[in-house]
Amino acid sequence: MINIKLLKEICETAGAPGFENRVRSLVLKQIKNHVDHIEIDNMGNVIALKKGVDSSKSVMIGAHMDEIGFIVTHIDKKGFLKFHPLGGFDPKTLTSQRVIVHGRKDVIGVMGSKPIHVMTHEEKNRVPKINDYYIDLGLELKEVEKIISVGDSVTRERALIEMGDCINCKSLDNRIAVFILIETLKELEKPNFDTYAVFTVQEEVGIRGAQVATQKIKPDFGFGLDTTIAYDVPGASEHEKITSLGSGVGIKIMDASTICDSRMVKFMKKTATENKISWQNEILTAGGTDTASIQRMTPGGSIAGAFSIPTRHIHQVIEMVHKKDVESCIELLKCCLLSMKNYNWEHKNEF
Repeated sequence: MINIKLLKEICETAGAPGFENRVRSLVLKQIKNHVDHIEIDNMGNVIALKKGVDSSKSVMIGAHMDEIGFIVTHIDKKGFLKFHPLGGFDPKTLTSQRVIVHGRKDVIGVMGSKPIHVMTHEEKNRVPKINDYYIDLGLELKEVEKIISVGDSVTRERALIEMGDCINCKSLDNRIAVFILIETLKELEKPNFDTYAVFTVQEEVGIRGAQVATQKIKPDFGFGLDTTIAYDVPGASEHEKITSLGSGVGIKIMDASTICDSRMVKFMKKTATENKISWQNEILTAGGTDTASIQRMTPGGSIAGAFSIPTRHIHQVIEMVHKKDVESCIELLKCCLLSMKNYNWEHKNEF
């Protein structure tokens, strides 16, 4: 059974890249009684250690705390805000959306743009651009200047709801993975190896936090924990789906930043099959996750793979995941951490 109340709190808590302090505080509160040691590095990553039966090797799991958002770049003479995106946005998804500007206090704003009634023919038919939009706070300049400054962060406003067997909210990328990692720590008694659960920062702007954390931990094994595309919707061809909602946790084979270690992919599939956990292949030819840094930012590299949570409508305020996929991910992550010691990780002689 998924703890919807906790997931709602995690998703709705603000945390744009570089401004993860609120969600970090929530994470610390949730995990403090379930790990052996916690530290926060200079970038703001939360590094939580759960000691294993065998401390000769270590495992790192990365789940990023940041959500796509914006930063205020200008306040005009009428009090309207211009902004720069923090993370990847499809500009057309900004139309008609509410946002929260995090100044001296939180203020609701709306994404404004030119009304269709006064658009030229060319404007009506071209794809919107980020700079077509501004944020309207409904306040005069003197009131705006009391609260908002250039450099303040902006996040999107949308509450979590349940839809059938699915969950719908903004920022399920990657708060669903934050939730999964928290719940795994609560359920996991004694992993095979020392396990570092790392809640990373600034993934959406270049996998930055994971780079720093991996260099510190130097893990032997690693897992990324993130969302992936579920393009199982009308108009999608079979080969375009990537993953499908309700078909189980995705086991990543590759994305644009990582080719997962074939040993880890085989281990994850074997573990899922033996424990009767539903899973599906994931091959994503674009995008990347913390897995890339976990794999490459330690001397000699780590044996790395990734758990991917199928997500529809990704990088919008209506992201959707299936409860069964979330449960499968928690179970498979737990089983992997409890059975890694018994697997043969040696490279086969290929000569």
